[in-house]
Amino acid sequence: MELIIDIIIYAVTAILIGICGAWIYLIKSMIETFTLTPYLDKFENTNNLTPKVSIILPARNEEKYLAKCLDSLIEQDYQNYEIIVIDDSSEDSTGKIIAEYAKKNSKVIHVSANSKPEGWMGKNWACMEGYRQATGELLLFTDADTKHSKQVISLSVSHLLSLKLDALSAIPRLLTFDFLTKVSLPMISTFLHTRFSAINVNNPKKKAAYFFGSFFIITKKTYEQVGMHEGVKHEIIEDGALGKKVKEAGHKMRIVRGDHLIDAVWARDSSTLWHALKRLMIPLYLQSEKIAIGSFFAVLFLLFIPFPVFAIVNFIPTESFPTKILYVSAAVASGLIYTGAVIEVKMGLKLKLIHALCAPLGGLVVSLGFLTGLIQAKGTSSVSWRGRSYSLKDHTQSSLSI
Repeated sequence: MELIIDIIIYAVTAILIGICGAWIYLIKSMIETFTLTPYLDKFENTNNLTPKVSIILPARNEEKYLAKCLDSLIEQDYQNYEIIVIDDSSEDSTGKIIAEYAKKNSKVIHVSANSKPEGWMGKNWACMEGYRQATGELLLFTDADTKHSKQVISLSVSHLLSLKLDALSAIPRLLTFDFLTKVSLPMISTFLHTRFSAINVNNPKKKAAYFFGSFFIITKKTYEQVGMHEGVKHEIIEDGALGKKVKEAGHKMRIVRGDHLIDAVWARDSSTLWHALKRLMIPLYLQSEKIAIGSFFAVLFLLFIPFPVFAIVNFIPTESFPTKILYVSAAVASGLIYTGAVIEVKMGLKLKLIHALCAPLGGLVVSLGFLTGLIQAKGTSSVSWRGRSYSLKDHTQSSLSI
């Protein structure tokens, strides 16, 4: 019996050592991403052109955030642009707000989306409806819960043209309002510093590519060449899929830090957080059941398991060598998770230290959210998002390939 216990302890210790190695790599990648990712407003400006920009802003049930977004867009220091706001079958006063702004400001164009065709995700259809009204050479896609500093269009146009880019996306400052979201977001954000880091996206030799849906600008020519939103009409995470298409087609794209210039709401409350976590897992399941299950266990072990192991070991006598090694491994792994959370909170998300110290809770929430998404994808035939239900068999996801 003692031999079996020792074998189990050594097996768990080996897993914890692997987790320590993974977190050392993650922390190194986090520091590199924060220090090496270019900024939206730091580049050699060689541009003196002011091409027309068509801002495409889809909105569904956005009465709480839309006015602030529109105010920030209307107050831009760039002159040659239009704001195309698409009411995506809203059930609140979104349409009325758009109409009022369009009446007061000629730059605002009110579009009421036609009924969504079968096989389309709602936002993708709304973006396509907005594109059909666009008259600009450049298209800037943003979200209704995003707020922009007054120079952000000028900077993005100059950055795009000075570096001869085909597309540019900016990382916003992600706003959170409730405690569960504040402790969960640092855990999720760690994965943006490895395969999906901006450094990899900006490297033409790497396959990684995606856009932040809250802010990306693209030439109309490039957008049309990659098939527009019609080419990703069935994609659940459409911004990732569109960015992938742009890079695969050989176009020049870049992701920059704009977290000091752009604010975007990531999850509005704990309910939205829960749906967002499930929404991240379901596309992986649609791609491959094995990938989804593997991803869930990777997240579970990386973000949460070291904490309960460390807590349990504290109640076990540590006289034996295997138990001592287990204790040290669990302590180091837990410490590394805390370190990663602190770096993310201080260098990226600008949250409070207490939110990093609640890493065990954040890791648990993320793991349970992913598990729920996995169970839902496996056991049901549809997924709900923003008040709509979508058939899983009609929707795929290629942007999150592992």
